[in-house]
Amino acid sequence: MATFTLPKNSRITGKGQNHKAEGAANPARVKRFRIYRYDPDSGANPRYDSFEIDLDQCGPMVLDALFKIKNEVDPSLTFRRSCREGICGSCSMNMNGANGLACTTAIEDLKGDIRITPLPHMEVIKDLVPDFTHFYAQYASIKPWLQTVTPAPSGKERLQSPEQREKLDGLYECILCACCSTACPSYWWNSDSFLGPAILLQAYRWLADSRDEMTGERLDSLEDPFRLYRCHTIMNCANVCPKGLSPARAIAETKKLVAERAI
Repeated sequence: MATFTLPKNSRITGKGQNHKAEGAANPARVKRFRIYRYDPDSGANPRYDSFEIDLDQCGPMVLDALFKIKNEVDPSLTFRRSCREGICGSCSMNMNGANGLACTTAIEDLKGDIRITPLPHMEVIKDLVPDFTHFYAQYASIKPWLQTVTPAPSGKERLQSPEQREKLDGLYECILCACCSTACPSYWWNSDSFLGPAILLQAYRWLADSRDEMTGERLDSLEDPFRLYRCHTIMNCANVCPKGLSPARAIAETKKLVAERAI
C-alpha cells in the first residue's frame, strides 16, 4: 500500500505568535485571523500566527484585514494584491477551506475564526504567496493569442458577428487567479502533465473564437490522456471561480470538438 508523506520542512509545527486587539470598544466585533506563515530564509517550519482585528476599525473585506495587519501589526506579512476590484486575480488564497479572492470575500461571510492559507498544492515562496512559475508555463504552452494563416484585411480588423462574439462570453473573463486549478484534485495529483481547469478554459477560449484559424493544431496539442482527459468533472472548479465561470463546461466542449473531428 502506497503511503504519502509531506516533506519535513513543510509540516506546520511550533507555536505561532498571538496578537491581541487593543482597546476594542465592542468585544463582539473582534475577529480572529489565523494566518499561515512561512519564511524560507529562516529555516523554520511553517506556523500559524493569530491576529485579533477590531472590525469597527477595518474595511469589510478579507484583504482589508490583511492590509491592517501588515500596516499596523506585522509588516513582515507577505501576500499578493493589486486592483482590489476582483479584476487582476493577484490576491487569490484559501480562506476557511475555500479558494477565492481576498478583495471580494467579505469578512462577515466567513463564520468563526478565519484561517487563511496560500492556494493549496502549490509551492510556497513566502507566507501567502505561491509559486506560479509552472502555472504560467502551462498557460504559455497553449499559445494564448490569435493565430491565423490568411492575410489580415487591409486596414481593417478581423470582424465577428454578434453571434460569433457571444460564444466567447464565459471564457474571456478568466483572470488566471488559479482558484479553480488549485481546487481540482486531478490537478493536485497530475499537475506536471494535466493542464488543469484554468488553462483548459483559456485553451477553449481560442477554439471558440471564429477568427482563429489554428483549430486543428490546437486540438492536436490538447488531445492527450493527461493534458485534457485527466478532468473527471468533479466541478470544484465551477464552485470556486470568483468570476462565476465554468471551466468544466469549456473542458467538455473541447472534448466534444476532439470527438467530432474523429467521426
